[in-house]
Amino acid sequence: MKTNQNMIRKMGEFDVIQRTSDGFFDGNALLRHWNSISENSRRDMNEFTESPKTKEFIDALIDEINLVEKSDKIDIQVVKKSRVKEDGKAGRPIEQTWMHPYLFIKFAMWINPRFEVKVIKFVYDEMIKYRNEAGDEYRNLGSAIRKIVPADFMQIAMKKIGEALNWVVFNNHESGIRNHYGDETKQRELSALERKVSDLINEGFLIEYKQVVRYLRKLYAEKNYPKVFMQ
Repeated sequence: MKTNQNMIRKMGEFDVIQRTSDGFFDGNALLRHWNSISENSRRDMNEFTESPKTKEFIDALIDEINLVEKSDKIDIQVVKKSRVKEDGKAGRPIEQTWMHPYLFIKFAMWINPRFEVKVIKFVYDEMIKYRNEAGDEYRNLGSAIRKIVPADFMQIAMKKIGEALNWVVFNNHESGIRNHYGDETKQRELSALERKVSDLINEGFLIEYKQVVRYLRKLYAEKNYPKVFMQ
């Protein structure tokens, strides 16, 4: 199970909360911030969640998740409600409405038409940032790999390690696969893995090419094979 942290991120002048365990955003946190500004027209969460258009979008989103993940689940949730006590504050717990990122984007744009620009900029900036970061980390990884392989093997080594990274993160490999994923979570995961492998090499924990390959195979097995087959 992934440990969770709630990240506070900026969308224009608004704070948005995203949890790391599944990437969901708290729609109610954004709504409270919006409604706290006196000149803003008040919005109600139920107006959005109970809208026929929203329900139609949720059905389509669940179908898309099933298609992409090849899942047979019928209990996929893209909206999850909870309550939590605010630290140091008395009174009733506040309500949280955790939304799948795609649904959250639709919700944020529903709040106010002029807010739509902020949402699009937020999504674009974050996606491009992590994609560029993954590219930077790949170059850093190349510098680390160069320390442990002969010069005439470098091109092959990077090709094979690049393929292994794709399998660990995307459970697939094809030319240009990184550019096919606009999913910020995958871009962030790829960037973090490239940085981790670089650090392990630079700190002397992985000292030869075969060790790097074995390490990535181990990560792939842990992530994709049922535990019963690994015992």
